[in-house]
Amino acid sequence: MEYGSATLENIAEYGMVISQIFGSEEEGYNYYNAYARSKGFGVRKEEVTRKVDTNIAFRRLYVCCKEGYRARKHFEKTERVRTPRPLSRCGCGARMEIELRMDNGEWFVKDFVDEHNHPLAKPDQTTFIRSHRGLSDVQKADVIEYGIGGLRTHQIMEVMEKDSGGYSKVGFISRDLYNFVAKYKKERIEGRDAEFVLRYMAARKDTDGEFFSKYTTDSEGHLLNIFWADTQSRIDYDAFGGVVIFDSTYRVNKYNLPFVPFIGVNHHRSTTVFGFGIVSDETEASFVWLLEAFLESTKQKHPRSVITDGDHAMAKAIAAVLPNTDHRLCSWHIEQNMIRNLRKQKLKDFRKFVYHIWDVDEFEKRWVEFMVDYDISEKDAWIMRMYELRKKWSRAYTKGRYFLGMQSNQRSESLNSRLHKNLDRRMSLVDLLEHSDHCLSRIRKNEAELDATASDTVPFTELAADPLEKSAALIYTPVMFKKVKQQIEQFSKWEVTEVTKNDDVVLYTVARKESRHATLTMRVRQRKCSNIFLLLSFKYCIS
Repeated sequence: MEYGSATLENIAEYGMVISQIFGSEEEGYNYYNAYARSKGFGVRKEEVTRKVDTNIAFRRLYVCCKEGYRARKHFEKTERVRTPRPLSRCGCGARMEIELRMDNGEWFVKDFVDEHNHPLAKPDQTTFIRSHRGLSDVQKADVIEYGIGGLRTHQIMEVMEKDSGGYSKVGFISRDLYNFVAKYKKERIEGRDAEFVLRYMAARKDTDGEFFSKYTTDSEGHLLNIFWADTQSRIDYDAFGGVVIFDSTYRVNKYNLPFVPFIGVNHHRSTTVFGFGIVSDETEASFVWLLEAFLESTKQKHPRSVITDGDHAMAKAIAAVLPNTDHRLCSWHIEQNMIRNLRKQKLKDFRKFVYHIWDVDEFEKRWVEFMVDYDISEKDAWIMRMYELRKKWSRAYTKGRYFLGMQSNQRSESLNSRLHKNLDRRMSLVDLLEHSDHCLSRIRKNEAELDATASDTVPFTELAADPLEKSAALIYTPVMFKKVKQQIEQFSKWEVTEVTKNDDVVLYTVARKESRHATLTMRVRQRKCSNIFLLLSFKYCIS
């Protein structure tokens, strides 16, 4: 049918529309908009007429979206900041006017014109017309849930298009979705972020009795620092909190605040989370507060060791709050600093000081040679600073200390990489809390799967395997069994050369079979210990 043509069908439709009765003004708009969608044009709400004495609206005009023309002033501008949008209005006269009957409150169609001076849109094009776009309440709820679930906005669009049967059936376009998400976030956080955070924490406490949270605010009520840990995190720390990793280098919120996850490793040697913190700045005072809040959540149980990114303020806070905790610097961050500060052979030679297992005397001897070879002096501030901190990063000094085989913040990096897939700098603190909780649930799902596998299976051992290996297969998780098996194999390369008893203490001197000069002495309480090889791994192999 050509636009503007008159047919019997048009006449019948005219009679159908003109006879409509509506219970409200909005009902009249919805009817005309649905009619417009079926025909291929959009609707715009135009003028409304009100009674002078009561201000009650009694007449409303709806027009085709192409009614009228762009105002002349827009054509007369001489200086433009941006290119004008394409023209869309062409003076179309299609319209529907409704009026209120004051006696019964019903709205009737007073005037209806169905002639257009432009082509009408095809069915698969109407979804792009403004009046036919918009998210339903159900869709809005889905968008919020998808967002909490970790999907980015463009991913949500793809999912909803697929669920609806295609782009033409979803009912909105990407711009509508982005606008809704932005408005939703703004309504939640604008000037009230601290209030929402505290409500969120209170709600968590209601559903998780041992949920722990602590926060500080400034004199105006603005949130400064916060730490939180749920019941499972506190249980996990009690079981696996020997070594704690934290990294304050991440900024994953609109306020650019440091986000500090407290990370460890569990019985599957996979990531476990002991809590999360957000601080207002990277000062010693803020980190002292954070560590004290963390210890409060652990009932003052201190970790044996910590691994950090090397932040100076954090180091001072650790010394103040955790004076008896061993502190190691993350090798990944050291590696990045090496790349920034050193070049070529100098970089290769310095890297040896990080990773080679020398004894302390060998390290110091080679360091002197390194200083001479590259003419190192006070002007090489980074190198000199690293030497002062050598006990926190060189394997010559860290071997034999309790770090569970971890050298870097890789687990923290892994967690934060997951967070970065879901978070961006525009997010509010509430967004960050929700997304970190979602990330935590995925970590725990992975742990549950590993627990199920460990409970249902036993690692394979050869028929001729050492009895100790067979015993270990029944005790350890599959991942830990591999570690233990490696230590058992290493143990076979050593032999006890001397045993000295002193009251309830036994001193074992052991040596490598192929090199009697490589010896170690272990101090053991006098009792049966079928797993003495674990002491050996602790004293020598684990660093």
